[in-house]
Amino acid sequence: MPDDPITKVSIIISKGSLEGIYPGLILANGARMEGIEANVFFTFFGMDAIHRERHEHVKVAAVGNPGLHLATWVGGVPGMSSIVTHQLAKKMEELDIPPIPEFVELIADSGAGLYACQASVDMFGLTRADFIDQVEDVITVGEFYERAAGGQIIFT
Repeated sequence: MPDDPITKVSIIISKGSLEGIYPGLILANGARMEGIEANVFFTFFGMDAIHRERHEHVKVAAVGNPGLHLATWVGGVPGMSSIVTHQLAKKMEELDIPPIPEFVELIADSGAGLYACQASVDMFGLTRADFIDQVEDVITVGEFYERAAGGQIIFT
């Protein structure tokens, strides 16, 4: 066991699929439940988790996902991503894991900071108005590092 307990984490979420978003949300939630300061930095397609129009429609990436143990061509069958997403959502509901919009709100309400990446926002032609209200700000990578100073950085 380390001598110095973790007191602060900054989590980067860069993937826009269920299996890319949930690990970061689970880590952020776990940190807050343990009294650890947490910041979540959404970049690239991970911003789908905080995008007003997309956060309720995130799916499992079925094509080329080795964790599904399916042939790549099976993952490309029309509707396969929706089927796998439905099965996973059902299992998560049984385990009392909330859907992404509810989970993000829960994490924000617990005091975690939620931030969108300025470079990704610019790249995709987005604005602050494209994001849910729980997003504190759109920040640069430098500002992310300032917030992360003195803590652990986790890239999911």
